[in-house]
Amino acid sequence: MKLKKINEKLREALVENGLTEANTMQQETFSILKSGADAIIINEKGSGKSTTIVINVIQQLVCEGEESPRALIMVEDKAKMLEMEKLFEIYGRYTNLRVYGVHDKGDMDYDKNYVSAGIDVLIGTPSKLSDMFSTAGYNVNRLRMFILDDADSILKLRHETKIMRISNSIAKTQRIIFTDQLTERIDILADKMLVEPYVFDFNEEYDEDEEDFDEEELVDQDVDDFEEEDEEIDDDEE
Repeated sequence: MKLKKINEKLREALVENGLTEANTMQQETFSILKSGADAIIINEKGSGKSTTIVINVIQQLVCEGEESPRALIMVEDKAKMLEMEKLFEIYGRYTNLRVYGVHDKGDMDYDKNYVSAGIDVLIGTPSKLSDMFSTAGYNVNRLRMFILDDADSILKLRHETKIMRISNSIAKTQRIIFTDQLTERIDILADKMLVEPYVFDFNEEYDEDEEDFDEEELVDQDVDDFEEEDEEIDDDEE
């Protein structure tokens, strides 16, 4: 994949899985996200937002690990958590990153002990992450990235308080919001959380070039189909 100064171990795994060319979203956001700046990234469902998250987290964290998590990714539910874990497993296969996912039905004591033993990336649902961070006493100041995936869906479930509780406990980190659309709730949340964020709205590009996209290719797919999804989108944007 042709992205400026991309980690070679990450590049190898991407190419192995057919991602030889970055799509428009990955190309335009890569340098900004790599710089550590806050950002809001708006794109339709099925456009590869989860893959973009995984690429950028791996890019930033491929180095010696620490006991405390260095990236925190908040997702809507267990299904999204499992999908994200699978992406890290495939695209991070040549790295030593330790990734762990939690959800509302999981065993709290087991999850706390696992995380305390040392991980790099923690993925979880808002309620579970809020409970873990409020009771376990993790060193959140080691966090380098705090990411919301599908933020519009999360906010429809009224998780603003849980998100802000975690965000306010972190002195300094990069905060990134991925969303299908920019809603009033996301605007309000971004004003409270983000510092001079870059805003990328790729929905405007889709509206202008509507005939260049096959709508059937821009729908949600199962985890088993996510590799094909990204290849189809790359082909369309070429």
